Amino acid sequence: MFIIGHRGARALAPENTLLAVRTGMHCADFVEVDVRLSADGVPVIMHDETVNRTTNGTGPVHGYTLHDLKRLNAGEGEQIPTLEEVCHLVFEECGLVVEIKEPGSEAPVFTTLRRNPPRDLVIVSFHPESITAARARLPGVRTGIISSHPALDLPALAGNIGADMVLPKFDLVIPDLVRECRERGLLVIAWTLNTEDAFRRAQVLGIDGFATDDPCAAAHYFGRMS
Repeated sequence: MFIIGHRGARALAPENTLLAVRTGMHCADFVEVDVRLSADGVPVIMHDETVNRTTNGTGPVHGYTLHDLKRLNAGEGEQIPTLEEVCHLVFEECGLVVEIKEPGSEAPVFTTLRRNPPRDLVIVSFHPESITAARARLPGVRTGIISSHPALDLPALAGNIGADMVLPKFDLVIPDLVRECRERGLLVIAWTLNTEDAFRRAQVLGIDGFATDDPCAAAHYFGRMS
């Protein structure tokens, strides 16, 4: 079962920073980061549309140049990293899951990933058009569609866009979903699991992996760390 460090390891370090990624790499099979574009078109790592929650700045990410984003404190003195910096950090040591937050931002993201290929790369998004773009621009890359909507037929959508995996919110994962995904050859990666009860349920359901804010706790639970 794959353990994915959510936003690096956001329970252990400021989310989506190099410190969080570095921390997650010690415990996880993959680290996951969220990508948006700066005002000057550089792919940077930030979950929210604005910098308000996670830095000492205010306003939308796309309102800042990279230079100005780098002047913000993202927690514990960390800077907002670029996607390129994250790729250099994980390189051959850990897999990387890149979530595309904004349709239309794909071209510079994919250019960065082609120039700095991680050991094992997965592109995921809530937006089907971003997955379609990834399959066209990064041949052979694994992709996954994310959803938190119970009414959405996620396996059918994944099949229609050629995704390799589905990433449902964990409370949407039921045996029938797992069974249908198996029949379609899709992996099931759930989010976000942070308790031992959730880890046990994941084992019972037989999912392929999960994102967690504390990948080291998950690794301890599954006996991967002493």
